This record gives sequence, structure tokens and C-alpha cells, in this order.
Amino acid sequence: MRNPVERVPVEVQACAVIPMPAPGHLSWDEVDPTRHPFDSASAAQVVRSLGPAWRVPRRPDVSVADPAMHAWSHGEGRLWADAMSHALVGRYGRWAVGWRWAHDEGDFDGGPVGSWCCPRDSITTPEETLARVVAALREWRAWLESLAGWLEAYPLDLTAVEDQRILWERAVRNLILQVTDRTGCGSGWYGHCEQVLIWFLSRWGVAPDVAQELVDQAIGGRFQSWTGPDTVLVEDIAERLALSLRPNDGAAPAGPAPDHLQRWLEVRATVPWQEAPDGVTDGPVAPPATARRRTSAPSTALWTPQGRVACSPPWNDCGPTRRAAPHSTSNCCGVGSSTSWTQRSRHRSEPCPPSPRAAGNATASAPTPATASTPA
Repeated sequence: MRNPVERVPVEVQACAVIPMPAPGHLSWDEVDPTRHPFDSASAAQVVRSLGPAWRVPRRPDVSVADPAMHAWSHGEGRLWADAMSHALVGRYGRWAVGWRWAHDEGDFDGGPVGSWCCPRDSITTPEETLARVVAALREWRAWLESLAGWLEAYPLDLTAVEDQRILWERAVRNLILQVTDRTGCGSGWYGHCEQVLIWFLSRWGVAPDVAQELVDQAIGGRFQSWTGPDTVLVEDIAERLALSLRPNDGAAPAGPAPDHLQRWLEVRATVPWQEAPDGVTDGPVAPPATARRRTSAPSTALWTPQGRVACSPPWNDCGPTRRAAPHSTSNCCGVGSSTSWTQRSRHRSEPCPPSPRAAGNATASAPTPATASTPA
């Protein structure tokens, strides 16, 4: 008989818990091909060996305009694509998440990949779907390698920017044209263009936050979706960005790792140990009065096979065993006349003492015993 509770694939569980970075948030260090090796020839074999490749979802047999197709694409289809992204990132690194950055209005807006669009349009049969994944991964990698070549086209030096502004300007112009050609200037294409320009500045030593600010100021919101920039606009942005650079825009050098032990010793030296009262004795150390007040209520403990169980007022119960019935003669540990031998054998032979409240009630209600001098 089939288990009615279906197990969710591990990759789907992971992508539901661990957020996957959007390709538009990747830094150049995360995508630089020189830092992350990739064998294009073995990509197909690697993709087909990943877990999601064995669980390609079945496409519903409805039209593209059917609401059921929309629900499937944004539900099961997207979960599978996210699982494949997690698997590729685990195999190749974070740069691989860009395999889904499709042109126009795909999984991510305005990307450079044409081999993949979205689950609705790209998930068909398992064989065709995996072939699209491989092609999209190779296409994204080829684009990164192409960009690396354009970033290295001119030997730039930020400290000599005053003498190289024409080179910086030419490099920016070429990069804008490359992005417009690769993305097709569809929906949101300018997001990737801004990212590439930030990658370019970061590659040549500009601090990431400074690069972001300079690119935003140079473009000034003048790029639009579904519209390619004209020559005048491209030249103006390239000139503005090159002129805004300063030799001191470089990233601050990374300092030495903090010495936590030395810092602790410095803090310890600031404590006036010599002013502490000399109260060293051979006997036990008495706790403060506040601590005595907090622990004045009696508390007992019971050891059970499940571990130590507290039996403290005002809860007259010992935890995971059982609570005494309202009219039961059992004590706080559930050991009494209404408890079976199996239950009693799980506890210590001696019962837990009653709570102070129960003890007080018992004392007040108990009759005074008769003495010898009292007449019968």
C-alpha cells in the first residue's frame, strides 16, 4: 500500500528553506571566470547527475492561457527550477544561478540568456527540459567569459585615472553596447547593464559602494525597458562615469584579522580588581540575599527514564508522566492507588513531597488527635 504522505524531494525542501540569490545581486568576485573553473564539455553529464534531473515535473495538458497552467508554472514548476538552481550552485558556485536569467519577462527580468525562459515555456519533456538547462548554463558562462575579456581590454589603473579617462570612457561605452546587444533591450535590461558597469569598476579597484553610486549618478534613470539607448545617450553616460572617477575611490585595503585574545586582555585590565573586597574564606560562599529569596521555595526533582523532571510548586505535576486525576489519591508524581504497577515502576520508590500549598491545606483540615487527658 502506498504511503499517503508523499516525501518532498530534498532539493525542494532545501530551496524552500535557503533563499537563492538573484543573479542581479551577484558581485564580480562571485562570477569572475578566473576564480571559478567550469568544464563546458562535461556540463550535460553533471546536470543529468543532479537530483532534480530525476524529478522533472510533468507539464499539465492544458493551454498556456489556462489558469491551471499559470498555477503550475508558479508552483511546482518554479519549485523544480529553484531546486535545480540549488543543485547547480552546490556543484559550480553561486555564479551558476544566472542560468535562468532570461531575456525580457522570464524567471528574472532583462537577462542575457535566451536558452531558458520560465517553467511555463521551458519545461516540457524531461529530455528537452534538461537540454535547455545545459544550454542555458553554457550560454550564461560564455557571456561571463566574454565580459571578462571586455573588462580586461584596457590596462587601467585607478591611481592614474587623470591620464586614462579616455580609456575608461571607451571601456564603459563598449560595455553598454555589449549589454544592449546581448539582452535585446527588453523588459528591465538596464538592471543588468548597471550591474556590468559596477563589475567593471570593481574589477579595477573602485570600492563597491562607490561604484554603485557613480553608476547611478551617471545613468540617472535614463534607460528604459523595451527601448535601446541612442548613441548620444551612451556617449554621455560613458563620459559622465569616466569624469566622476577619482584616484581615492579605491576600496580600502583589508586590515589584519582582529586579535580577540588581545582585546579580551585589554578589557580585563580595565577592571579594578584591587578594589574588590578581600572576602576569601575556607567555607562555602553564601549567595546574595536576592538569590536566596528566589530559591526559597522547596523544589524536588524526579529521575525518570526520560531524564530529570522537575517537581516544583505551584505545578503539582512531574512533567511527561501523567497528571493526577481530580479525585485521585495519587500524589504529584502520579504514583498512587489509581496508577498501575507499570507506571509506578518508572518512578523512584519514594514519592515526591507535596507542594507547600497542598501541605498547608492538609495541615489545616487535619483533626486534632485525642489525648489521654481528654474524656472520651
